[in-house]
Amino acid sequence: MRDVAAAGASTGPRVLPRNDPRQYDDLAGEWWRPDGAFAMLHWLAEARAALVPPATRAGAVLVDLGCGAGLLAPHLAGRGYRHVGVDLTRSALVQAAEHGVSVIQGDATAVPLPDGCADVVSAGELLEHVPDWPRAVAEACRLLRPGGVLVLDTLNDTALARLVAVRIAERLPTVPRGIHDPRLFVDARALVAECARHGVDLRLRGIRPQVGGVLAWLLRRARAAGTPGTVPAGRAPRIVPTRSTAVLYQGRGVRKG
Repeated sequence: MRDVAAAGASTGPRVLPRNDPRQYDDLAGEWWRPDGAFAMLHWLAEARAALVPPATRAGAVLVDLGCGAGLLAPHLAGRGYRHVGVDLTRSALVQAAEHGVSVIQGDATAVPLPDGCADVVSAGELLEHVPDWPRAVAEACRLLRPGGVLVLDTLNDTALARLVAVRIAERLPTVPRGIHDPRLFVDARALVAECARHGVDLRLRGIRPQVGGVLAWLLRRARAAGTPGTVPAGRAPRIVPTRSTAVLYQGRGVRKG
């Protein structure tokens, strides 16, 4: 794996379009840093894993679409699944494999796996990065066996989501600039309807980081900034339910059959 910091020092940071997958190569060293650019993905992975039921049969498979570096893996320990991760970014898949994920380099809109192979499909923080999200939803549902569970989280296609996730969040020191293209945000009602077309009854709820936890985490991070390599002590912020799905929302559904 290349030394991202050294590359940046010699050539300067690349300026890439919004939502460009090459950002994940440039940020390869950030995946497992609890105070790094992908910190919130750790919090969301823990919340998503809470929606995954224990496996009910030997050889159960969980397919993790857009698995990144495998952040879901620690939260699935002991659940009884073979964890299969699919992602476009090779540098992330190398790290996912180091955390016990069986990795496949591939596109979430054309997954190289057979119909009905999965007991659970996870699509965490994926759909808002896919230009053709209905195709990714169709693939997720195709992979599920009857009775299989789909779990996901994504950003809603609203003015409030664009304000919070782009204009405000990208000014924070922990959020990469240009990581989202707001034109790809996913309308919640359209997502429910698309899942229903493919036999999955998706139920949604709004979620958000716990405000007090985030403020405490930012304070710990600021205090640790003067000591390179120091990990902020204390519990990571929790993702909690909220009544509104207008910004960030979570979904869980079961495939009919």
